[in-house]
Amino acid sequence: MTSKQRAYLKGLAMNIDPIYQVGKSSLTPEITKGLDEALMARELIKINILKNCLDDPGELARIIAERTHSEIVQVIGKKIVLYRESKDKKKIELPKEK
Repeated sequence: MTSKQRAYLKGLAMNIDPIYQVGKSSLTPEITKGLDEALMARELIKINILKNCLDDPGELARIIAERTHSEIVQVIGKKIVLYRESKDKKKIELPKEK
C-alpha cells in the first residue's frame, strides 16, 4: 500500500465509527472471526481498544492484521483502522499506484 492510498483510507476512516471494542479479555477467537466478517462486508473498519485492555494497541493491530490478512491503515491512541480489499463486493476504489 502506498502512502497516497493510506492517506486516502485515513480520510475515509475519519467519518466512520468504531464497530468493535476490545476489552480486558483482549483478542478472543470470536472477536477475530467478527473482525474478519466485518472486513469482508465493509473493507475499512475502525476498532476501539478499551481502557481495561492492557495490551499495546500497536501490537494488537499487528496481530489482528496478521490473523485477518488485512492491512493496518493507522493506529492512533486506542483506535485501530484496518483495510482489506473485498474480492467480490468491492466498495472502496484506491488511488492508482504510479
